[in-house]
Amino acid sequence: MSYDSKLWHPFAQMGAVRHGELVIERGEGVFVFDEDGNRYLDATASLWYANIGHGRREIAEAVAAQMQKIEAYSAFGDFATRPGLDLAERLTDLAPMPSRLFLTSGGGDSVDTATKLARRYWFEVGQPDRTLVVSRTAGYHGTHGYGTALGGIEANRVGFGPQVESAQVAWDSVDALRDRIGELGADRVAAFFVEPVIGAGGVYPPPDGYIQGVAEVCREAGVLLVVDSVICGFGRLGTWYGIERFDVVPDMITFAKGVTSGYLPLGGVIVSDEIAEPFFRAPDSPMFRHGATYAGHAACCAAAMANLDILEKEGLVARGRELEGALMDAFEPLASSPVVSEVRGGTGLLAAVGIDAAAVPDMGTAVAQVVKQARAEGVLVRGLGAGVAVSPPLTAEPEHLQMAADAIGAGLAVLAEQRSNVASS
Repeated sequence: MSYDSKLWHPFAQMGAVRHGELVIERGEGVFVFDEDGNRYLDATASLWYANIGHGRREIAEAVAAQMQKIEAYSAFGDFATRPGLDLAERLTDLAPMPSRLFLTSGGGDSVDTATKLARRYWFEVGQPDRTLVVSRTAGYHGTHGYGTALGGIEANRVGFGPQVESAQVAWDSVDALRDRIGELGADRVAAFFVEPVIGAGGVYPPPDGYIQGVAEVCREAGVLLVVDSVICGFGRLGTWYGIERFDVVPDMITFAKGVTSGYLPLGGVIVSDEIAEPFFRAPDSPMFRHGATYAGHAACCAAAMANLDILEKEGLVARGRELEGALMDAFEPLASSPVVSEVRGGTGLLAAVGIDAAAVPDMGTAVAQVVKQARAEGVLVRGLGAGVAVSPPLTAEPEHLQMAADAIGAGLAVLAEQRSNVASS
């Protein structure tokens, strides 16, 4: 009888995956190993999150120590644990604005929290018609209810029926945002969501002045600016939250992933004091009737605190910016391949190689072939739409970046050879 997995994988064609999975057994630094002992460079930091690399004993020890006291307790009402309180102090101290922290279980939770809070804030200040949220094409904001509606990757929205009303604008145009808010009516728009660098949508750094421009448009229109730093935070762009690179102060910041480097699931929303004020001003202030069961989970918060210690002690937050040049140096030569449309990156430790649709008969098959060949070369990369992406741990060295580029280059060479054979036949 052939193997038939019972695990339903996210974002997977299960008809193919069910009969063969790559089972990762352990990790050491920037490498992971499968059950057969094969070693792979983790060029994607798993799913953008393993910022400090794998196998860090400090995290395991911090979590074990916390679990010996108490593993978790509800943060609803007036309950709290010390790790949750300490983490809130630490993360708000690192934020670019005076703020409060609302903890969640992950990035999708954080986006839904920020969306609901934006709408509820306007209700509390007497503008209940401000319910619309605006996002960008190619943007990714998770797959929860609001996140799906906000997402700019069309394939992720298809087949789910009517969704929460939202609007989208071109990912690279300040004028498009200004015009769209004007069309909708500023008095109906609650918030604009923006990734400092678009991640899952294909790795698109913002054009020069774009982040500053949309922030000004939001200020002029009185629209809340929500920065989605789930991918871009905790060193990926070389700062704590990514947005600091652009000298912009948002109303809210969503985060997850790198806050624990994935050792345990945790997310949150940094909420400016101004937005939090209606809910904090008095004992009888309105209640924000929203929250995840595991918000403020003590062991997860302990993992985050230990992870932040490592990021600070080893100077890893700055690495995202320090290595961005080396990453592009390794990847830019790939642009000379006849099957490549462009190489994107240069803002933080993440990059993508776009495949030229005119050069391949089927984009999905072409991307899968590059990913497969890179894996055969001992490197794990991620297929994203019309290209492949990397986002290695912040502990990577330039030789690891070159290793990733070489592996993708091997995959591109396979495509180029196939193209040449077709042309000559």
